[in-house]
Amino acid sequence: MNRTLTAVLHKEGNLFVADCPEVGTVSQGETIEEALRNLREATELYLEEFPTVDAGRPLVTTFEVALHA
Repeated sequence: MNRTLTAVLHKEGNLFVADCPEVGTVSQGETIEEALRNLREATELYLEEFPTVDAGRPLVTTFEVALHA
């Protein structure tokens, strides 16, 4: 059985950091593909130990903040 989860990625220095908000797992890699592959592996291992109930997909949006120079 497969489950679709969300990956949020951002760059930190020379690495891409990937976060799964539904489960709370985080991983990294030198490329987006490597970060996602590592996140998938970390999440699968986590879910083997701590199965979770599918609570649905998170709402992902953006917002603006004022910058004071």
